[in-house]
Amino acid sequence: MPKAIWNGAVVAQSEDTVVVEGNHYFPESALRKEYFVSSPTTTVCGWKGTAGYYSLVVAGKTNSDAAWYYAQPKEAAEQIKGRVAFWKGVEVA
Repeated sequence: MPKAIWNGAVVAQSEDTVVVEGNHYFPESALRKEYFVSSPTTTVCGWKGTAGYYSLVVAGKTNSDAAWYYAQPKEAAEQIKGRVAFWKGVEVA
């Protein structure tokens, strides 16, 4: 079962991930919400749309903008709506 791990904590876990461009997108229901803090950061992808971000806070350490999501993805990326992916040292295995 795919897990997202950072700073020794499992921050998300689910058998229901969608892989896009090599990234596992976890359903929001799989997130351990106590580790997630909303970020004001946004970026734009030409085919997916505007991404929002979360920072992770685990054991007093913060990983800024380590998770991203597309709240309103473009039609071509509809399969990742309601899902979250990770980077910046978050291990997905």
